[in-house]
Amino acid sequence: MPAHFKLIKEKLLSENWFVLRNYTYELTTSSGETIRHKREVYDRGNGATILLYNRAKNSVVLIRQFRMATQVNGNESGMLIETCAGLLDDDTPEDCIRKEAIEETGYAVGKVEKLFEAYMSPGGVTELLHFFAAEYDESLRDNAGGGVEDESIEVLELSFPQALAMIKSGEIRDGKTIMLLQHAQLAGWLQP
Repeated sequence: MPAHFKLIKEKLLSENWFVLRNYTYELTTSSGETIRHKREVYDRGNGATILLYNRAKNSVVLIRQFRMATQVNGNESGMLIETCAGLLDDDTPEDCIRKEAIEETGYAVGKVEKLFEAYMSPGGVTELLHFFAAEYDESLRDNAGGGVEDESIEVLELSFPQALAMIKSGEIRDGKTIMLLQHAQLAGWLQP
């Protein structure tokens, strides 16, 4: 049985990059007990991510870019290997991921497959991420990739076994990327 929720107070803490609010609320549990909580919630909007894969080459296209939050949390270089991703802004998830694929990887993907949606850090972040996959080949290469304006993105084409080994070695530690690589393995698109 779901808990009963009652909002007591909402306070805006920051609207610098995205929106950070502090919420005070009460939950009434199924046993009738009322518990008061105070939580900060970061609203950065929803996003989309895509795994580009090539069955014939048994390969994937990933990107490497600097992520300040990982640097703050012990990743000395701040560099993270990831699947292409971006915030929806005013786009549909599919339109967003097509645009991000061209900007970040240089591939103008054709047919994309919507796989699933997931909350990536529901304890404090509102973002719902839409997961996609699409096949790529050199005929879809539109540009060199690398991102736009203030982005500095390195495009990586890796064999699928190499990408899986990088999860085990800790070189790939991004949740969305691990989820998509494991989905590709379970779906049998590529050979480990």
